[in-house]
Amino acid sequence: MKYRLAIFDLDGTVLNTLADLTHAVNVALAACGYPTRTQAQVCSFVGNGIKKLIARAVPAHTSQQDIARVHAAFTAYYGAHCADKTAPYEGTLSMLRELRARGVKTAVLSNKADYATGVLCNAYFEGLFDVVAGERESEGIPKKPAPDAVLAIMVQCGVTAAETVYIGDSEVDIQTAANAGIDVISVSWGFRSADFLRENGAKVIADTPKELEALILDA
Repeated sequence: MKYRLAIFDLDGTVLNTLADLTHAVNVALAACGYPTRTQAQVCSFVGNGIKKLIARAVPAHTSQQDIARVHAAFTAYYGAHCADKTAPYEGTLSMLRELRARGVKTAVLSNKADYATGVLCNAYFEGLFDVVAGERESEGIPKKPAPDAVLAIMVQCGVTAAETVYIGDSEVDIQTAANAGIDVISVSWGFRSADFLRENGAKVIADTPKELEALILDA
């Protein structure tokens, strides 16, 4: 078995968080007097962290001060409501359990705020990840696609680049793996289509968690 560590993105990869993200964005926009967004629009905005999500959601030419105001409103609401409608994708839990039963270490690395990443992983995946890490730029750790957090997880888990694979649903995840010098498997059930992923460099795409499991274990 080639891979000893599988690092997963969170939103759109193991958890369907889109409904809660959309609602929290719209609560924050409305509270600050801005028009709301559709779920499809919010889906296209995610992937680069909450600050970038809010910057994309507000109207063009919104000031940095007002973007910060919307961000604060989002954080206050989402912190209390990040799990209202969120759920693991079907087959994800059994896939993670099988990987661990076969000796593969598992981790989550997300551009979602670290507080929300921890809350959601504790709620839905207790005991299924060896390492859980969210966005921690305030601690001097750049967010994806920078490789720093991936490399730190590899050191923590005692594995090499050749023994590590990154799994995600976006172009950011493809770039992250390339920057870290590790393999990547893209998933088509998340926030980006298979065609989009191929256009952004995806070479291996899993259409179901069971297919992903086989790709990791049979590599």
